Amino acid sequence: MASSSSASGEKARIAEHYSKVDAAAAQDQSSMGGSRVRSESLIGVESDTDDEHPPRAGLPAETAEHAPPLYSGPASPAHESALQRQPGSAANEAAVAAQRKVYPRYPGLPYIDYRLYSPPLFDLSPDKTAIKSLAPYLSATASALVNLIHTQATIPPKPLIHIQGNRGSNIDFSVKANLMPLLISEDPRRRMNYVRCVGRGELAMRGGNSSKPSAFPEIESSDASSAIEAWCRRFVEDPASVKSFVFERQVANMDIGWLEGQIRSLVAKTGYKGVVQVTFPVTHARVIVQSPDKVNKFFTSVATLFTGKSTYEVVKAVWPFATHRSGDPGRKFAVQSEELWWKEWRDPICYAISTKRSGWVTNEDKLEALMEGVGKGITVVDWGSDFS
Repeated sequence: MASSSSASGEKARIAEHYSKVDAAAAQDQSSMGGSRVRSESLIGVESDTDDEHPPRAGLPAETAEHAPPLYSGPASPAHESALQRQPGSAANEAAVAAQRKVYPRYPGLPYIDYRLYSPPLFDLSPDKTAIKSLAPYLSATASALVNLIHTQATIPPKPLIHIQGNRGSNIDFSVKANLMPLLISEDPRRRMNYVRCVGRGELAMRGGNSSKPSAFPEIESSDASSAIEAWCRRFVEDPASVKSFVFERQVANMDIGWLEGQIRSLVAKTGYKGVVQVTFPVTHARVIVQSPDKVNKFFTSVATLFTGKSTYEVVKAVWPFATHRSGDPGRKFAVQSEELWWKEWRDPICYAISTKRSGWVTNEDKLEALMEGVGKGITVVDWGSDFS
């Protein structure tokens, strides 16, 4: 049994700890004018703190013995802030762990974790639109699939503009521009991305033996997070011999019609008489988890032929270019408007087309246009003799 002196010392230490916490809380409350607006984190957006408390086993014996107990939740935002600064508290440990969750920053590129585009046990498709895995644990463990979805939702797809001109079998130019930076604000807190599950009555591939989109079965849930967990459990418990779960990234509210019109008008001013194709492909748009081949690929092909594949396409990550469609009132942009983007890239794109390039239009072209005027004033281009 502990002596009365040691018990008194323990009480004194606890009293001192909470005295410090209350003092810090009072100071924070005063500095914030008594209130604080809390921002809600969207699913798929990494928050600045970690909701899970890290283990305390790594603390030295003496520190662990006298560390404040784990708590269920702070009494107020100011109390939470004070606890996060209190060495040895669970909130402090969580804050430190969150700070360690950093990934490389590449100057000139959006700040995201590029390692997530090539996770272990996944293969990238030849057209770079999807990654696919046959890892057994992803088809057998719902929590693993849920974690994969939440992680993959933190990175955007890569939308492109592809402009090609051809006369007959001859390709005169074929240029591409990367639109991915238009989806990602430099400030992670201002990013608009979110995750949505298929809604009531919405046609989608919902598993089972159906080879066509269906409105059934339905999942009853109060929020997207619980709906994701429910769909993942249904996929894992699906007895089908061949099944796949497809997570898709989408771009929303970009006026590609307006952009296409500007591009076609630009090409027409060069006097080009060939066929112009303007497309907006999206790469790195799908994450596919498929049940593993039980014997070999031939067995899987035969099983699919006779029994079909149970496919789930019920969860999507949405990366808005803007808050609303073009023309809607109150429209705000993740980075910049279509008009401003076109103003900055019109001359570099014109120069690439006029020089009959086959390749990318990059920031180097933009620098040359800004610093040296490259691409300005180009009108009619000598395209050579016509042929078909």
